[in-house]
Amino acid sequence: MKILRIPAVREVLRILLAITAALLLGFIITLLVSEDPIGAYKAFLTGPLSKFNRFGDWLEESITLIFVGLAVAVAFKSKQFSLGAEGQLLLGALVSGSIALFVPLPGILRIPVALLAAATVGFIYGWIPGYLKAHLNANEIVSTLMLNTIALKLYDYFLIFHIKPPNAGYNASDFFPKAGVLPSFVPPFMGDIYTRFSQQTNVTIMLYIMIAAFIAAYYMMFRTPFGYELRMIGANIKFANYGGINTKRTIILVFAISGIFGGLAGAHLAMGIHTKLIMNISLGMGFEGIVVATLARNNPLFVPLAGLAYGYLRAGADVMERASDVSREMVLVIQAIIILLVTAEGLLPVIQQRVAARRGANGQNAAALEGGENG
Repeated sequence: MKILRIPAVREVLRILLAITAALLLGFIITLLVSEDPIGAYKAFLTGPLSKFNRFGDWLEESITLIFVGLAVAVAFKSKQFSLGAEGQLLLGALVSGSIALFVPLPGILRIPVALLAAATVGFIYGWIPGYLKAHLNANEIVSTLMLNTIALKLYDYFLIFHIKPPNAGYNASDFFPKAGVLPSFVPPFMGDIYTRFSQQTNVTIMLYIMIAAFIAAYYMMFRTPFGYELRMIGANIKFANYGGINTKRTIILVFAISGIFGGLAGAHLAMGIHTKLIMNISLGMGFEGIVVATLARNNPLFVPLAGLAYGYLRAGADVMERASDVSREMVLVIQAIIILLVTAEGLLPVIQQRVAARRGANGQNAAALEGGENG
């Protein structure tokens, strides 16, 4: 079919096939652990669409996943294995939440300032491991993981000792004032629709910012000289050096730009979802970006689809846990299966190339032996 020759269509089908295969394997496992596997899996697959607020939960979670997916995809596309989205998210939440709480500006100014601050701190916190990798050849996996720990401790310190009210019974800030909360994505003049969405969901204007973010990331990666440099470093850094690309500058910018998306993910959690700063605000959400980026093959154009698909699985897992005897850890099993399937798919071309090369070498040896015998 001609439609299957379109790369975008093939990518969408690949994502859907990987998820479908993982769901089938997950159902087989559910058969072994649940007394009502049909009911459990029905809750898992239809839960996010069963109620209006659950639909909102799915979109809220997906928006954060798309931001961290973009953060990971930008770095991974250049073969820089940054795992720093978690730390960038935490600092983005801390900075934006502090501005939302304490900066006495009207909402029309306070919210943009908070978002800009979250993006800036993410940029700076991404710049650090980029500089270490480019100039000191530090392993980016180690440096970003260690920076995640530093960010977590900074977040906890400022929340517990400087932001939490003295009489609070648990480690959390006050709720943000209205001027520091992201407004609903539905404009107020839409009346009943606005009231329903704003009261039952936390889907905010971050939806529009997310759309702009993935379009900007795609344009940057595939329509700009910097994007060409980024992809050339990912393809062959030695060739990029030979071709005159300033690889050190590009690597630093890759990490820093990746951090912008991580910081915005933190702002969304703080100002859009929780509307206050809490302990464990992320719960490892930054690392979930690896799954989203892997599903999307590090292409920003497919990150929203991958984020929505994976967000649906996470939202369904919460419903399944409440409605059946199966815990939400089942989604972790499905997540692992998805990664294995995508990784196996990526290994297939490599195996085929090696088999073809070996056959070619054997053919040349056979021809040489035959020529020697004839001689």
